[in-house]
Amino acid sequence: MNTATLASLAAYFVLMIAIGLYAWRKSTFDSEGYLLAGRNLPPSVAALSAGASDMSGWLLLGLPGALYAAGLVEAWIGIGLFAGAVVNWIVVAPRLREQTESNGNALTIPQFLANRFPDKAVTLRVVSAIVIVMFFTVYTAAGLVGGGKLFETAFAGLAPGLGISDYMLGILITAGIVLAYTMVGGFLAVSLTDFVQGIIMMLALVIIPIVAIWGSKEVGALGSAEVVTEILSSQAGPTFLGLFGGLTALGFISAVTWGLGYFGQPHIIVRFMAIKSVEKVARARAYGLSWMAIALIGAIAVGIVGRAYAEANALNIEDPETIFIVLSEVLFHPLVTGFLFAALLAAIMSTISSQLLVSSSSLTEDFYRLFLRKQASEREAVDVGRICVALVAIAAIVIASNPDSQVLGLVANAWAGFGAAFGPLIILSLTWRGMTGAGAVAGLVTGAVVVALWIALGLNSDFVDGQGLYEIVPGFIAAWIAIVVVSKATQGSAAVAPTE
Repeated sequence: MNTATLASLAAYFVLMIAIGLYAWRKSTFDSEGYLLAGRNLPPSVAALSAGASDMSGWLLLGLPGALYAAGLVEAWIGIGLFAGAVVNWIVVAPRLREQTESNGNALTIPQFLANRFPDKAVTLRVVSAIVIVMFFTVYTAAGLVGGGKLFETAFAGLAPGLGISDYMLGILITAGIVLAYTMVGGFLAVSLTDFVQGIIMMLALVIIPIVAIWGSKEVGALGSAEVVTEILSSQAGPTFLGLFGGLTALGFISAVTWGLGYFGQPHIIVRFMAIKSVEKVARARAYGLSWMAIALIGAIAVGIVGRAYAEANALNIEDPETIFIVLSEVLFHPLVTGFLFAALLAAIMSTISSQLLVSSSSLTEDFYRLFLRKQASEREAVDVGRICVALVAIAAIVIASNPDSQVLGLVANAWAGFGAAFGPLIILSLTWRGMTGAGAVAGLVTGAVVVALWIALGLNSDFVDGQGLYEIVPGFIAAWIAIVVVSKATQGSAAVAPTE
């Protein structure tokens, strides 16, 4: 490994730790500061933090890998996600920012649900916290798999004599750096590092396809977009560049319904709760959606252009999910390669840190303070939160230790679990006065159970005629129906009406 590349990565790690120390001095003296940065995030930081924590390593590994292997048809995942994000920013963001503060100043999603439906407060807090910790442990593991793949592919031989593989070393280094700044600096550290990481990710996704096409001949640049089209049409097949090439009805539904998951992702919507004011949400939305559009287009281009580049230069890409890593190594000077690897780690770390903090907040606020130490001081709660961050990380490391894990597969399962369990619940709790606590519990449990059963029965890979249906579809529909039916049957239950 070139020392210039390692120097770039080292500088990135130092920057992340420095941000963590800054945040530690600013906002970790009470629970609201540690878990929500005092509800004082500027729109730009909140927006890029939401985007960076959302996109994770799948944006630089999973999505380009899917495009590389199957063609432009996989872009429907990105299209569905963008549509879902637009609706999320318009419908959920302003309402959640206002109602979480007005309903008892809730610091977590389970707390908000408990305050919104006081007759089922304990049940909602416990069940939602269990779902959050369970699915986030899997989701965090997906991010660590990305870190392992980076080190296994790019840093082979870095761990001689340590008794572990390069893959496992990558997992441990990734987890260690994230733990350092998350445990120390809390939500403010996570949000500020996300902001920096989001900028790095976007630049990397724009730079790589541009250089692969219009860079110098010495690195094997393709020369023009027309050359890309010609290569892919002849080598990858005539349908590779078609949005509908080989697309079935179930395939289309499974791809675009990724957008449904946005409404139920605690690590994303918690950013809405931390924006300075409701009036700042519109500006944050503009920043967030602009960033997302550029990042998604860049990721799609990396997969498509990467396939053409590999075909033209006879590169053997054993794992399509490593195309970003391979292009970073072959196209650039080692110093720039280090920056691009930092972008990949930024994508991974931004999501892991957010997931660890949300899991920690649920364990602290919805278990420890609810059942074990109701009178715990603010300092004690912050310390327990730090311990919980470490515990969830250890569980995720165990899950991620299998080197055959696929980033996109793990993310898809966790994304569906949250989307189905919390999506209908969050939307209806913010917009429907007739929703009851019993309906909320029914929707939460139904969504999570249907997703788990769908995966267990293999219906996400074989539903009709050998075609799978993404588990978020039946889970989201079943949860929505359960909320409406049970709420109408229990209209007399106590509830706090949503604020218009």
